[in-house]
Amino acid sequence: MDCKELSAAYLTDDLVVEILSRLPFKSFSRFKCVCKAWLAFSSDPHYSQKLPKVTNGFFYQDRHNSAIQFVSLSEHARGFDGTLSFLPGYEHLEFVDCCNGLVLCEYRSNYTSRDIFRFIVCNPATQEWKILPDTQRKPDGFDYTTKLSFDPSRSPHSYVFNFHNERGPYNFTFGVTQVEIFSSCKSTWLVDKTLWDPKNNDLSVNGRPHVFIDGLLHVHTDRDVLVLDKLETGSMGIPLCNWTIMLPLHKNDCTVDHCVRGCLGQSSGILHYAVAEEDGCTILIWSHDYYDPYMWTITHRLNMKDAFGRDDFVHYEEGFIWACDYEIIALDLEREVIFLFDEKTNKLLSYGISTGKLSEIKDSPHWYFHYVPCYLKLPEPELVYDDVSGLFAAPL
Repeated sequence: MDCKELSAAYLTDDLVVEILSRLPFKSFSRFKCVCKAWLAFSSDPHYSQKLPKVTNGFFYQDRHNSAIQFVSLSEHARGFDGTLSFLPGYEHLEFVDCCNGLVLCEYRSNYTSRDIFRFIVCNPATQEWKILPDTQRKPDGFDYTTKLSFDPSRSPHSYVFNFHNERGPYNFTFGVTQVEIFSSCKSTWLVDKTLWDPKNNDLSVNGRPHVFIDGLLHVHTDRDVLVLDKLETGSMGIPLCNWTIMLPLHKNDCTVDHCVRGCLGQSSGILHYAVAEEDGCTILIWSHDYYDPYMWTITHRLNMKDAFGRDDFVHYEEGFIWACDYEIIALDLEREVIFLFDEKTNKLLSYGISTGKLSEIKDSPHWYFHYVPCYLKLPEPELVYDDVSGLFAAPL
């Protein structure tokens, strides 16, 4: 038999999965970062059960105690440093965000100037880290929402978006005045002010979970979803392309806080959105049609009455603002699970979409960040040519 016939191109999917299933998890995680076909096996219900299991879990941090903690959802987490103790000054880190295996923290101690942001991007699975160049805070009157974007199946480079939200009287947010963009490819911060419209701007990015799909950043605003495109050109100073997607069940009068309580997610490269109905007894999961920004299709109806064993989920603040007693923290649709935080019992919970079973993960009131590891090495920044020295060097 010709050796060429043994090429992976001639192997059936069943044989490829059988080979991959014999790999250590760390090796499988690296391989699927460079092969989209192998990555797709992870989300295929027929094959995913045979593949090495992921060591996913949740990062969290007590604001009264600077220690970063990790709660694992898998028995395969041995040797994983969830406290990020490999980072310099880890006792003074504030957890900011995570995305597809990378983690973003802000360094702040008693000696750190209040006029600067100092961010660190790290990979807890490989214990690699890089300190980003400092960037300036504005004077009082601004809130900041910072997002990390990374997709190992698309590029080894990551992006950090620091949205500047102007704050008015009574902490009312006027909107985004600008966004700072950091690219690990160029290792520099750039500013984009094209989101700001001084005549009509009430676009405000909030801290709800975001989604990074096929090079597109999807972030929650107070009304809908803001999509940012052309990140590669944005890292070169060219304004980002952007548009908005109207959320399903949007209420123009904002009497129902879908924008605050809903949660974005993705499955097989498709944007999803989960939100509780007005009585809180049912969670709807919607799938978005990429080619029609107004088209959403319901894929799941989840019965919370049976899961919690109660039906009193909502209360009204100040007589008219609706609020639900549980919050949707994260979606993991590829493993058919969503994660909730029950504010009545202060418990982090998992809900099996196919089983309808509610399980306790952690008993503590925190803000949790869902984390799935990635074993791809952090890349070095691109080298640029210096006309004066005649040498190639990393940008400052």
